[in-house]
Amino acid sequence: MVFLLFMTSVSFSAGFCQDKPRARDLGVPFRGETGRWNAITDVQGVEVGFSTIIRGEGALRVGEGPVRTGVTAVLPRGRTNDPVFAAWYTLNGNGEMTGTTWIRESGFLETPFLITNTFSVGVVRDATVAWMAREWYQDTPFWYTYPVVAETYDGFLNDIVGQHVTGDHTFEALDSAKPGPVAEGNIGGGTGMMCHRFKCGTGTSSRVFEIGAETYTVGVLVQANYGGRSNLSIAGAPVGEEISDLMPEYQPDTEANGRGSIIVVVATDAPLVAHQLQRVVQRVPLGIGRMGGQGGNGSGDIFLAFSTANPGAHGRRGIQSLEMLPNDQIGRIFDATISATEEAIVNAMLAAETMIGVDGNTAHAIPHDRLIAALRKYNRYSGK
Repeated sequence: MVFLLFMTSVSFSAGFCQDKPRARDLGVPFRGETGRWNAITDVQGVEVGFSTIIRGEGALRVGEGPVRTGVTAVLPRGRTNDPVFAAWYTLNGNGEMTGTTWIRESGFLETPFLITNTFSVGVVRDATVAWMAREWYQDTPFWYTYPVVAETYDGFLNDIVGQHVTGDHTFEALDSAKPGPVAEGNIGGGTGMMCHRFKCGTGTSSRVFEIGAETYTVGVLVQANYGGRSNLSIAGAPVGEEISDLMPEYQPDTEANGRGSIIVVVATDAPLVAHQLQRVVQRVPLGIGRMGGQGGNGSGDIFLAFSTANPGAHGRRGIQSLEMLPNDQIGRIFDATISATEEAIVNAMLAAETMIGVDGNTAHAIPHDRLIAALRKYNRYSGK
């Protein structure tokens, strides 16, 4: 199926309901119970929004197109200005995530989290400052912050040098953020992305579990643009070996396992503080590794985790009272993070549709029927 090429930009919000089957719908087996939406928005308060830019076709004309890009926004507490405990980690640092120095120093994420393409980080960062000033400055007149914006490279399909993302697109992503179901595939910052040499993009998943008498949720959202084909494994089946054709069509075209990058954001409502979230976010690469990702030299694999527990903990005055899970009880959160990361990547791949971009460069969607056949062959199919 070829992804339709619109001559003007199109945009979808988090409430956009896709009709494409997700991994579990197709019979891909995953461990663990998901939340209602099987999305990062299953963590109460988290909202996601998008701005998607798809226009033009044919030969690349820098500054004109074709354009296949966008912006994704994750708001930890929606429009409420209440920083959350956070931590970040990098598997391989050939990439960018702004604002991380202060996260490491302070232990808090004080802004929305945004993802776009490599050359649009600056404009998205600046527009986020303007958006926060509009939404929050009146409540906090003595105010400064460091917006957190991450990127992956979409120059194989998109006129990335033309820098088509604007402040308006950033505002659109932030203003459209909603709870509920989250669209996946060719949307937002993930519009022009590939992973394991298939068309890919944005994906999400969640896990719900009990620790003692309490029920907690972990939600993950990925912008996946990494990895070679030969190592691709889905639910333990060597899918990269079974589907070795349908490689991206562009010149030069060589297999490179380190190609591309992946951004992952992990949200939880479990009461974790910054040093514990550091331990959680360091488990993200284990989920990527299950897929065959190796964090190669050319890959920007950068991850963020935050907790929506302990509202008001960022107060600037007085003594703050906190709740915190004991370290001995966070093993379930590690498990949830690993498995939700893996499933979010598969969801991103399965939702993506074949896309033709600059100079006719083509990224093919993974064929669902052949994936099912591979899962059956290796006794990994859970469907009917």
